[in-house]
Amino acid sequence: MIEIHNVSKSFGAQTVLRDVSAQFHPGKVNFIIGRSGSGKSVLTKCTVGLLEPDQGHVTYDGRNFTEMDRQGRKAVRQEIGMLFQGSALFDSMTVAENVMFPLRMFSDATEAEMRDRAAFCLERVELTHATDKFPSELSGGMQKRVGIARAIAMNPKYLFCDEPNSGLDPQTAIVIDNLIGDLTREFNMTTVVVSHDMNSVMEASDFIHFVHQGQIAWNGPTSELLTAKSEALNEFIFASKIMRELRKTIS
Repeated sequence: MIEIHNVSKSFGAQTVLRDVSAQFHPGKVNFIIGRSGSGKSVLTKCTVGLLEPDQGHVTYDGRNFTEMDRQGRKAVRQEIGMLFQGSALFDSMTVAENVMFPLRMFSDATEAEMRDRAAFCLERVELTHATDKFPSELSGGMQKRVGIARAIAMNPKYLFCDEPNSGLDPQTAIVIDNLIGDLTREFNMTTVVVSHDMNSVMEASDFIHFVHQGQIAWNGPTSELLTAKSEALNEFIFASKIMRELRKTIS
């Protein structure tokens, strides 16, 4: 479990996060949603240590990550997988080499062990046929799947996904959503997804944290999202025509 305890963060005179507390549960896909500029990206960066909170702290299974020294944080980061918004694959590396990259950086595995692990991860995302291809030869959806394979290469306890469906067509987005959910449950990972895609929120999330003006304005299971008593949340989720029509069906 990842726990955020009373985290605040400011940049100069601008307060971006104000006394935020949250829990992200293992075996669940935990979504962070909110408008652009609401603070959700800053919250995620504070959680993984890319930004230091002004106050409060973050714990990983009871370990105070915020107060750790560099060596302690390195050990925790080896338990974290990251799926970046743009996939962030290395163009000069093959698919297999991209998946093996974190293993080369952070593990003591032999070359044979790394190749076996990469093969397993690529099989899990149904890309065994693309092992020797380069990212430029792949579609956007396939690149995202390579990104997922790389993210799970170190067998992480925690998986962070930044806008995993950005730039994908709706059908491919569903494939990515399902894959993230399946892997989360299969490996009992604590998965945190930052997104504003309401289709993904409704289809893929187990638990939701809604960030509004630097605070958690609402959180709860996805099953309670459409009936939540939060004006700011309702304005956000029913902004699109599709969601307004869905609201009519449950009213």
